Amino acid sequence: MRKNFYRLIAYYLSIFVIMIGIIQLTPLLVLPFYPDEISYVSCFLIPGLASIVIGLLVGQLLKGKTEIVKLDKNYDAVLIVLIWLSAILISTVPWMLKGDYNFTQAAFEMTSGFSTTGLSVVDVEATPHVFLMFRSITLFVGGVGLVLIITSAFSDKYGLNLYNAEGHTDRLMPNLAKSARLILSIYSAYILGGAIFYVLFGMPVFDAINTAIAALSTGGFSVLNDSIYGYHSLPIEIVTIVLMMLGQTSFILHLALIKKKFGKIINHCETKFFIFLAVVFITLMFINLQQTGYSSGFGETLRISVFQFVTCLTTTGFVSVPTLVGLPSGFATIMILMMLIGGDLESTGGGIKQYRVIVVLKGILQEIKNTVRTYKTVTTDFITRAGKRSVLTSSEVSSMSSYILFYLILFFTGSMIFTLYGNNLQDSMFEFASAISTVGLSVGITNYNAPAVILWTASIGMFLGRLEIMVVFQSILRITKDIIKKENI
Repeated sequence: MRKNFYRLIAYYLSIFVIMIGIIQLTPLLVLPFYPDEISYVSCFLIPGLASIVIGLLVGQLLKGKTEIVKLDKNYDAVLIVLIWLSAILISTVPWMLKGDYNFTQAAFEMTSGFSTTGLSVVDVEATPHVFLMFRSITLFVGGVGLVLIITSAFSDKYGLNLYNAEGHTDRLMPNLAKSARLILSIYSAYILGGAIFYVLFGMPVFDAINTAIAALSTGGFSVLNDSIYGYHSLPIEIVTIVLMMLGQTSFILHLALIKKKFGKIINHCETKFFIFLAVVFITLMFINLQQTGYSSGFGETLRISVFQFVTCLTTTGFVSVPTLVGLPSGFATIMILMMLIGGDLESTGGGIKQYRVIVVLKGILQEIKNTVRTYKTVTTDFITRAGKRSVLTSSEVSSMSSYILFYLILFFTGSMIFTLYGNNLQDSMFEFASAISTVGLSVGITNYNAPAVILWTASIGMFLGRLEIMVVFQSILRITKDIIKKENI
């Protein structure tokens, strides 16, 4: 049976490799607008066509020999990890063919793209448009999910296992393929609307398209080295804030927004938590900037505080200040905390996710209440998501607590590795929080000349963060068990 599972995994993977090949070719669509970059065609054509041909050959080879069955527990996780690794590895080829990047740097850049992080080793203002568009495409694909995109094209009765394993659990419609298409349609509409507003406020068309994709996917890749700060425009910052907030919002709330069911949005637990965090931490960030004299004037201080709060909590990674180096310590500490908390469950945002934090906080409060009561009555707490009120169970609290603990262990481990290369603790925590929470803000630790260990540590953090850690470890355990047992594999 296990032998058939791995054949099925190889068959499914061949389909995704074809899709990945098409992704490699997509950036070539910008060449008619930038004909002077025609020399870079081969950088994308070679990996693109090779992936399509290999995918077709493997698919045809296995089609008649593979029994299409439901993948057993954790085999779907194996497939998900292989799909994402394939996307990243194949996408390193254009960068290496360009000649300016080695494998480590290319893998870092593409892991950052597909994980919607936005950390970069690229000098974007010296990079051809076709490569900048390629980065933005990886953000879009990584944001909505490789599985979701392929599901929108192919209706697969077993696709739900992969859909869930990639981090999606809410089905907007009864039919999975229709749900996938709806999500893609919603996100495409947001990107179009955002790009139009950017152009209206003076941003060049190419910049507008790339920035809209980066903001909505909570990716943060910019076409300027100074990020959003480089435009020196309050209207552009406001549009960016709106797109970032839409990107970090749960998929199911977008459907509620379209159907004008505003009550579901307002009563949603993560909406209330976001407002609470905004009121508390924007105030603290504002006070810290004022007390340290980092910024002058009420308006400028509020502008910086709001933007940097949103870019951290949504895990986007755009910057509205000249540099993150030299930020007040208290301000940077709040940014680290917001990056770790992250966006909504079921969104393009990264981090621990607000829902998990809410569940654990409610669990702690419930435990305190039960402890201090003088009579033997156990209280029951409830949690509301998208209009559905459910009982908060001890098993859910335990599961979320375990996830957060594991997440923090990885966070501190990565931070410690960064300190081994001469970086101070706060900068190391800032940089690795940005990596594992798929944010993209940087104080300069990850750069073109960074040691390979730094880049690989950050890449692993980004990969684990995007696939929400457990999927990766489930796949490793599944493969390890099969190798040890050696049962017909």
